[in-house]
Amino acid sequence: MTSLLHLDSSASDHGDSVTRQLTALYADTWRCLHGSAGYRYRDLAAEPVPLVSPAFVSLGIRVERRGPVALPEVAEMTEGPAEEREWALTLPLIAEMRAAETVLVGVPMYNYSVPASLKAWIDRVTFPGAFLDAGTGDHLLRRTNVVVVTAHGGCYAPRTPPGGFRLHTPPPRGSLPPPGVAPADLCL
Repeated sequence: MTSLLHLDSSASDHGDSVTRQLTALYADTWRCLHGSAGYRYRDLAAEPVPLVSPAFVSLGIRVERRGPVALPEVAEMTEGPAEEREWALTLPLIAEMRAAETVLVGVPMYNYSVPASLKAWIDRVTFPGAFLDAGTGDHLLRRTNVVVVTAHGGCYAPRTPPGGFRLHTPPPRGSLPPPGVAPADLCL
């Protein structure tokens, strides 16, 4: 089944947000072509992903030191309720990402960068080894397409005072696309 994970991160409502309008147009077109069965929507502004905590970092370091770990085994590596909670918040986000053939991300510019709501999601889904096959080390997102829709207000043209501060375009290469997504499968 063809699948689309649609992420919006603008705090503005649909009528005021250019990225929401553009991602909605893309998603509507996609659903017309493929149906609604494989469509998943996440509004990162309305339902923010919690920021990572020291327990998340501790678990991530432990997993990273061990090497590629199958996702079910990560739960067995947790130490205490705080790490269990962090993994319970993170695993569904990773599962959504792994299940999607296409990921559509609406990225407005706030204070010269991506919204904190999107950054919190990126921090979670880029958990160490989340997109590697534990047995082979192969990248699991090799055939995943990532479509990034960006927008900003104001003038950020070259040689204008804020011209060098467009830090959301292109998105940080270390976070979008996630590790394993082929550069040819990233549409900006």
